[in-house]
Order: sequence, then C-alpha cells, then structure tokens
Amino acid sequence: MAAPDSISRMLPPGAVHQGVALLCEPLPRLDLEDVLAGAKPGQRLVAVLDQVTDPHNEGAILRSAAAFGLAAVIVQDRHAPPESGVLAKAASGALDIVPRVSVVNIARALEELGRFGFWRIALAGDGDSTLREAAPPGDAAVVLGAEGVGLRRLVRERCDISASIPMGGDMESLNVSNAAAIAFYELRRKP
Repeated sequence: MAAPDSISRMLPPGAVHQGVALLCEPLPRLDLEDVLAGAKPGQRLVAVLDQVTDPHNEGAILRSAAAFGLAAVIVQDRHAPPESGVLAKAASGALDIVPRVSVVNIARALEELGRFGFWRIALAGDGDSTLREAAPPGDAAVVLGAEGVGLRRLVRERCDISASIPMGGDMESLNVSNAAAIAFYELRRKP
C-alpha cells in the first residue's frame, strides 16, 4: 500500500486518482464500419470533431453524446486529446458508453460516412441554413470545428450542407461543447 502522495509523484502532472494507479496498454482502435454496424440504420447520429483539442470540451461532448444516444464520436488521431484521466473525468463515464473512433483523416472519414448513407452537416456560424432546416430524417453526422478556428476548408467541403444555430444575443458563437449539445438535441427531436 502506498501513500497518495507517492502515487501522485508516479503519475503525470494533473492526473486524477483515488489512491490507485494502473499501468496498462491502450484499448485497441475502433473501426468506424464495425461501430456503425452495431447501430440501427436510419436512426444513427454521429459527431465528427475537427481538431477539437481541449480535453474538457471533448469530454463534455462525449457526455452529451451519451445523453442523446449517439452511435459514435469521431476524432482525428493526431489533433485530439489523448484518452487521459482529464478527458475521462470531463466525460463523466461517457467514454464507456459512446464509441470514440480515432481516424487518420477526417475528410476521408466524412466520405466514408457519405457512402454509408449519412447526411453530413457542417456546424458553422455562417451556415447556409439553420440546423433545424438542415436536419434530415435518417442517419446524420454533425461536424464540429476546433476551438477558435472552426472547421477546416477540406472538412467543410466534404459535408452535404452547412448549418448554424440561430442566436439572438450579443455573442457570435458558442463554446464547441455547448454547440454540440444543442445540435444533438435538435437532430434527435427531428422525426
């Protein structure tokens, strides 16, 4: 048995523990096609995160994804936070509920989603329509951009439509995790 101080010194700075530490191999990568095969076609909703780097934002998005029954959250392997204690704590258990699929290239993942019949919606402040108007019946992928810079050009071009969340206040944008929760709600309530 070790004192909590000695465990804290063995772990990376900021690591969360309750007096226990375990060294293990990462879980195997999930395959997008396999994950989608386990969800009911016509009702599948996925989130695609284009270089969202803050583990607190991704954790909050995963938590909302679990609340609204998303089939997966897709992230880029190089420009996303690692599956760490910080991400897990922010997700509040959602890492165990929602498959987190890591891909090499987001634009190619969007092309793959299109082949699987997903309507791909780029969420952007300057969208062509409102999210309510853009929301189709059937399978949908909502694509959310990085904090500050938003969606990259090639990622946005792989989407079928761009949509915005109507805002009437003095702010021009929302935090990505707040926008995700609103988008998931709006897409789930569409028949």
